[in-house]
Amino acid sequence: MNDTVNEPRRQFLLLATSAVGVAGAAGLVTPFVASWQPSARARAAGAPVRIRVSDMAVDTVLAVEWRGAPVYVFRRSQETLKALETLDESLADPASLRSSQPEDAGNPWRSVDPEYLVVRAVCTHLGCAPRYQGPEAPPDGEAWQGGFFCPCHGSKFDLAGRVFKGVPAPTNLEVPPYYFDQEGIMVIGINDPEGQA
Repeated sequence: MNDTVNEPRRQFLLLATSAVGVAGAAGLVTPFVASWQPSARARAAGAPVRIRVSDMAVDTVLAVEWRGAPVYVFRRSQETLKALETLDESLADPASLRSSQPEDAGNPWRSVDPEYLVVRAVCTHLGCAPRYQGPEAPPDGEAWQGGFFCPCHGSKFDLAGRVFKGVPAPTNLEVPPYYFDQEGIMVIGINDPEGQA
């Protein structure tokens, strides 16, 4: 029996075993650390949404998703804009004093550009999804000229997202931050080119 120790072989086995152990530990830690990062879907859910609105037909609505909630973009005609001025007596908050909108949308149209309305399609009563209804299909009410109707509890909003009197919803629909990046391109999710939400 040979009692001599092969020192180079011992050194090699020690280094090889250590390297395999370090690689195995790194393999276990990497997925754990990666799980702390938000998923691509979560990052995309908060990312700004870019849409070409110049191609939209007048008096039509487009639904997009931003931060996991639907957002309606409505392109208003000049007739629709004029009709909005006649509704103040029927509205609970016609000047949007109790409602959420960016500073640059704090006007009678609740928009950066009067031609385009942008609102979160989430009823301010219990979070249901109001649907667009044109003037030809009014829910009960004589002042209806088209807008958004929540089928859950009957809340009604005009084409500026303002809530009618006598319905469960307490405030107007929320206007998210947005801006126009270039001719015909709207960016929903931030309210200026520098990315300040």
